[in-house]
Amino acid sequence: MSWGTELWDQFDNLEKHTQWGIDILEKYIKFVKERTEIELNYAKQLRNLSKKYQPKKNSKEEEEYRYTACKAFLSTLNEMNDYAGQHEVISENMTSQITVELARYVQELKQERKSHFHDGRKAQQQIETCWKQLESSKRRFERDCREADRAQQYFEKMDADINVTKADVEKARQQAQTRHQMADDSKADYSSYLQKFNHEQHEYYHTHIPNIFQKIQEMEERRIVRIGESVKTYAELDRQVIPIIGKCLDGIVKAAESIDPKNDSQLVVEAYKSGFEPPGDIEFEDYTQPMKRTVSDNSLSNSRGDGKPELKFGGKSKGKLWPFIKKNKLMSLLTSPHQPPPPPPASASPSAVPNGPQSPKQQKEPLSHRFNEFMTSKPKIHCFRSLKRGGATPEDFSNLPPEQRRKKLQQKVDELNKEIQKEMDQRDAITKMKDVYLKNPQMGDPASLDHKLAEVSQNIEKLRLEAQKFEAWLAEVEGRLPARSEQSRRQSGLYDTQSAPAVNNCAQDRESPDGSYTEEQSQESEVKVLATDFDDEFDDEEPLPAIGTCKALYTFEGQNEGTISVVEGETLYVIEEDKGDGWTRIRRNEDEEGYVPTSYVEVYLDKNAKGAKTYI
Repeated sequence: MSWGTELWDQFDNLEKHTQWGIDILEKYIKFVKERTEIELNYAKQLRNLSKKYQPKKNSKEEEEYRYTACKAFLSTLNEMNDYAGQHEVISENMTSQITVELARYVQELKQERKSHFHDGRKAQQQIETCWKQLESSKRRFERDCREADRAQQYFEKMDADINVTKADVEKARQQAQTRHQMADDSKADYSSYLQKFNHEQHEYYHTHIPNIFQKIQEMEERRIVRIGESVKTYAELDRQVIPIIGKCLDGIVKAAESIDPKNDSQLVVEAYKSGFEPPGDIEFEDYTQPMKRTVSDNSLSNSRGDGKPELKFGGKSKGKLWPFIKKNKLMSLLTSPHQPPPPPPASASPSAVPNGPQSPKQQKEPLSHRFNEFMTSKPKIHCFRSLKRGGATPEDFSNLPPEQRRKKLQQKVDELNKEIQKEMDQRDAITKMKDVYLKNPQMGDPASLDHKLAEVSQNIEKLRLEAQKFEAWLAEVEGRLPARSEQSRRQSGLYDTQSAPAVNNCAQDRESPDGSYTEEQSQESEVKVLATDFDDEFDDEEPLPAIGTCKALYTFEGQNEGTISVVEGETLYVIEEDKGDGWTRIRRNEDEEGYVPTSYVEVYLDKNAKGAKTYI
């Protein structure tokens, strides 16, 4: 099957068909180009999506990615990023191996097609020229034959006429012969052109056109083959990235299988474990045996006066309180009761019945005595001072619970050890370089490295001292060091002040803003602090002025933290009126102040007394 023999007369249709083939190829190129743009946009969107959900650096969100579920999600994001990269590879390969190559091939194809059809048109012009020559010789031969016949007839007519002279007859005869000669010449020319045309026509239909059409056919078949190869390449480029995409998907599956709920639960424990023990059982209070209490057993004043507060929760967890308040209101908050005030007695004064029960006693808080211990510990008051003055996070992380503090200290020690090792490596490198300079002075001056070596040695010494300080704190938290007395604690506070002035002497038991307590010290020596020690911490703050007086309507035995006992008919100073919680703050003398139920006293506010500094 050949276009040259089968389609010898379809030159124009072949021209249209080959142009259509080129249009199809250009359409396919456009399709692939749009596919590459889609792949690029898809990859870009996948990358943006992955980046959008990546944890932000140095944020709380980044800390959450230590859990296996979050790690699996992070792995999924990374795999999707690689997945997007494979789509970029598809786009790049399709652009280079299909779009660019086919665009170049289309240009070559157009040139080849133009050349073939130019040869075809040239052959057509040649055969048309021969045909025109043949037609011209044929018409000339036909004309000459008619002229020869006419001249012959005229000669015969003249020759038969007796009236015509012999000269005229001879002239007519010569003219007839000339016409016959011209006809013979035209006949010869016509015969020659006819043979030439037939030869050209045979060559045209059996040689030139078949050859040209055959080349066009081969060109078209190559175009079709090229499209097929491109389509195959189109599929292969997708197939090439399938294994890598499969690995990405396998990575996502592997990340999903790596999720360990037990491990995440353990991480939660490690992240939030305070190290405290749960509080013990609340003691049973027997109300069937009335007991006269003139002074609150666990009030702040009593704990200072006795010097031996009851450590009911010696080995238990401590209260979670953190006063974000002014100093002059610190005692008010720390000693204010946390229960609603009792109702006033409905009958006679409770003091009328000796040792009789007063208004219903409220349940004590489980952490009451421990809080009193907190209030009587001098280093703990330092914490309030540092907070009042806006101090930053303490260097020893004492604002954290014991377990969290231990982890932070351990992390800090590890970081310092790494820095020390890095500095030591640098020192060794400088030492080796100095030795090289000593052996080869032309390479450098050994003395030029002395300053750098001294600087590195000084940095190592500083880092070691810093590491020793954190190791000491870590050892204290882990219980490797013996419990320190109050005197040693004060000395430690002095050392901390000298070694790290930025630290607000908060190296001992503190409470963090979130309410967690740091270190558990249950020794009795911690709470044996004089009342003056507590007051000295606030020597820069003046006591609250009295704003009036009050008279006790009933006897009230302050048995809870922050309350004070009063006797019916007793007159006291009012230093803070009822804020809506049912309690009024009063003062007996400089060392005795606290809260009493507002319904138990009759208050006489004196505006002129505001700001006065009068004490009984």
